[in-house]
Amino acid sequence: MAMSVALSGQPSRTLEEFLDRERSQDVRYEWDGVQPLAMVGGRFAHTDLATRLSDILRPALRGRGTVVRSDLKVMTGRGSRVRYPDLVVTCSPIRPQDQTVPDPVLIAEVLSETTSAVDRGIKRAEYAALPSLRGYLMLAQDRAAALVCDRADSFGERLVTAEAADDFALPGLDIRISLHAIYHGLA
Repeated sequence: MAMSVALSGQPSRTLEEFLDRERSQDVRYEWDGVQPLAMVGGRFAHTDLATRLSDILRPALRGRGTVVRSDLKVMTGRGSRVRYPDLVVTCSPIRPQDQTVPDPVLIAEVLSETTSAVDRGIKRAEYAALPSLRGYLMLAQDRAAALVCDRADSFGERLVTAEAADDFALPGLDIRISLHAIYHGLA
């Protein structure tokens, strides 16, 4: 997601206060366990990469899972933190009234200059602690490259570039995707 900034004014002091307040907010916030962080402005490349990945995954999953864009939250930190990943895949049922993605198996974030360190550090650790998660994918905006983190490799980063190998496997999903298909015309 795009750059985040701390909420000004009277911030929520607990997760419960944050969740109550979130329902009436016009701006989306994440809860980092200490304070709300407003998710602000992004670039076209960011949203287009997430959309392209979603468009590739939906038919590839063929009823084996559901692709969710950034509108539903993922609870991390044993339910003490709220994140809105750019894309989530779950194999568990989702009801129309759900506001949280149950049992994520793949989480994807599009990296930006302002979020890369958090996405590669704190969020990677939070996501890796989710028992259902099999993989974490981070897409670069400035070049055709992805960082793939797999539970089988303790969520260490593996760089995939279009120069080295155009397609790669998504951890735990038995799906191969092409960087060319994701980045064509962008990077």
